[in-house]
Amino acid sequence: MNETWYAGAYWLGRKESAEACARRAETFFRSVGRCDPSWSRWCEAAESFEASRLLPFEPDVANLTRMFGRRENQEPGDGVSLWAWAGERRDEVTGVSLRCGSASHQTSAVCLLKPPSYGPVAERVVSAGVMKAVLRSMAVAWEPEWAVATSDNHRDMVSGRARAGTFVGWMMYFSRRRGEVPPLPKPVEVEPVEGLGTLVVLTPDRFSASNPEHVELAEQVREALRCAKLLGALRPWRPSTYSGR
Repeated sequence: MNETWYAGAYWLGRKESAEACARRAETFFRSVGRCDPSWSRWCEAAESFEASRLLPFEPDVANLTRMFGRRENQEPGDGVSLWAWAGERRDEVTGVSLRCGSASHQTSAVCLLKPPSYGPVAERVVSAGVMKAVLRSMAVAWEPEWAVATSDNHRDMVSGRARAGTFVGWMMYFSRRRGEVPPLPKPVEVEPVEGLGTLVVLTPDRFSASNPEHVELAEQVREALRCAKLLGALRPWRPSTYSGR
């Protein structure tokens, strides 16, 4: 099985300016840059790897605000978006996709990181330690309602529509507004994230849809989270719960 992985954070209905999104994006890029050396240099996404390498940018508030201000990065209605790539080789590119700032109650905002599937970089970053650090970075920077790091293959196996917040993956983050995480079976780890929410890690091994033990553990955790009413569609942001960082 050719298996791929990703990490994504999702939230709904939080109107923010391009500058506010840029501040969050800077926090995110700086944080993931400490997770792996290959994520220390980012370039604007382009039609080819070679073209992208000619468009490096410093992920600070000023540059990101400028990039969000371009016409091509304006989302229909409201909100902004951005694509970025990192990596020294064509076959080891990591992509980041951002969509944020919209008040829409229909289309979720997202911070999505897609690491390479194979090679030395993939061996390093598709690991419990690094992916957990990525989810923490997303939680602190974006204050999402829900986030996940998991196998695309397992997501497609267990979730037909793959709606954010409704399925179980290798790692999940739940905002406090979702509720309390119940006791979960071993070897699942449950950790607080800076008073913002809770991180759940199913296994310290690389999670795989081809591993029956991983699939069975995910099903056990899904049932526990379902009973605790932690699984469900995203809800519009409540301003009273937003810290405004």
